[in-house]
Amino acid sequence: GSAAAGDPAADLAPRLRAAVRVRLAATAALGVALVVGLVALLGPVLAGQVDGRPVDPRRYVEPPQVQTLDENPLIRISGWALNPEQKLLDVSTVRPGAVAPPAGGAPSGGPDGGTDGKPGTADDGTDSVRIRLAVLSDYDGVTWRVGATYRNAGRILPATTPARDSTVETVRQQITVADLSGRLLPAVATPTEVSGARVAYDPATGTLIRPEGLTPGLRYTVTSAREKPDNNLLATANVPAGTEVARVLRVAEGVPDPLRRLATQLAEENGAPYARAAAIEQFLAEHYRVVADAPSGHAYPNLGFFLFGPRNAGGQRGTSEQFAAAFAVLGRLSGLPTRVVVGFESTGQGPVRAGDAYAWPEVLFDGLGWVAFDPLPRPDNEPRPVEEDFRPTPEDPPPSEAPAPTVEPTASPEPVAAPDGPAGQGGVSTPVLVAGGSGGLLLLVGALLLTLLAMRRSLTRARLGRGDPGQRIAGAWREVTDALRLAGRPVGSDLAATEVAGHARRALAGARAGTVGDGPALDGPAVDELAALLNQVGFAPGAATPDQAARAAEVATAYVATLRSARPWWRRLLWSVHPTPLRRARRSPR
Repeated sequence: GSAAAGDPAADLAPRLRAAVRVRLAATAALGVALVVGLVALLGPVLAGQVDGRPVDPRRYVEPPQVQTLDENPLIRISGWALNPEQKLLDVSTVRPGAVAPPAGGAPSGGPDGGTDGKPGTADDGTDSVRIRLAVLSDYDGVTWRVGATYRNAGRILPATTPARDSTVETVRQQITVADLSGRLLPAVATPTEVSGARVAYDPATGTLIRPEGLTPGLRYTVTSAREKPDNNLLATANVPAGTEVARVLRVAEGVPDPLRRLATQLAEENGAPYARAAAIEQFLAEHYRVVADAPSGHAYPNLGFFLFGPRNAGGQRGTSEQFAAAFAVLGRLSGLPTRVVVGFESTGQGPVRAGDAYAWPEVLFDGLGWVAFDPLPRPDNEPRPVEEDFRPTPEDPPPSEAPAPTVEPTASPEPVAAPDGPAGQGGVSTPVLVAGGSGGLLLLVGALLLTLLAMRRSLTRARLGRGDPGQRIAGAWREVTDALRLAGRPVGSDLAATEVAGHARRALAGARAGTVGDGPALDGPAVDELAALLNQVGFAPGAATPDQAARAAEVATAYVATLRSARPWWRRLLWSVHPTPLRRARRSPR
């Protein structure tokens, strides 16, 4: 019975049993072949419908939502300034060396990693600690925003890599919420571990929120890896560029012309990135006043009034909101990657009040990370008038005023009274000395001007006539951008080539409208043609031809000549000997 159950042909005659078994084997083989064929035929089709990337479960989780005050806490500065005694937090800082950083929580690669026992703040509270509330990286010309993508996080936050030339120390704080509202959770930068509160975290900015919102009495402990850059390297540090930092370099449209010209002036006088940042910091600290009753606002019109408005009407004064926002915008116009941070200045122990809240700007340097700047004036400093160092409205004095300063000194009557003394009887007379000194000075100035003229012409010839076609096209483009700078219409470093071409056409149209005679005719599309050649060089290196390089030189030469001819005569003279293109060529020889 069991044999029959296992073999359906067991009870058949031997000859018939063999035939049945052969038929069963053939049927089974055919079935296997059919299955294999279907797998071979349909397998690739089905596999193509499957995404090779693993499923990211975060796509199915809705990020925590924030309100306006959490997206732009910068607008809270003015309100806090009017109620400085309001207690927002209670802070207790633990000596960092007492607690080792949690495994996997602290950033890797730091020089000391917070494990060498060096304190981040003293227990007596004498060391100042900046507690960060939010990092604002996005600006649209009206509002600074955090622009974060928050993800729910556990106790250990995602690790980040510290800057190459910075040291890292661990700071641990216990924070108790008092009257601080909203969802933003204060912490020293950069948080690595949070206990006592459920949080959501944005790794790009290091900003924390509590999705349920803050409530009085909420107590949590946060451990942070605080980076300290090597200040000795700042003077020679560069700033990064490219798509990775485009977010913190972006300048929104509609920049007021005085704001752009102030940034250009500060950048021209200071070549290195840190020197530019320090110049902006010093300019704001020396010319403006901090007040508690300044209205909130950091849109372009607000910043224009803060920087250039009359003092008797409320201009040239503000809270840290205007100082930080103005620094960040001027920095981006100068080619510096900047952002604004809102937080609190704390002793590390005890209450943190509304008067401790302020905003500060930060600049990103290669190898050093984000470096904070303080553009606020010192309490005992009397601000200098802005007009002493910068005039918001450009002045083009008429030609008759130009020689006036040199006429009055020569009309001095003192030499006429000289014969009353005995000086004429010995040595060289005063008029001869004056004439000789003036002549020598004129010769020296003339030699300097001739040298500058020769160097400028040599630079132009080198740009337009030397190197491969791609280098000559790039040189022609630099001739156009230098001409715009000399005409008082500099090009922002954030603009694309096509945007620069549009800016060049508008600058030429404005220059022609303000003059009596026109220069050599030049159609607007020719500048676009040069921009197209530059894009070709950038995206297809080696594809440019000598004819295209010659055309680029022709367009650049004609545009520069037209723009120069639209200037007043005395500016045309200065144009040919202005040293700015030489300085820019030395700083950026590419």
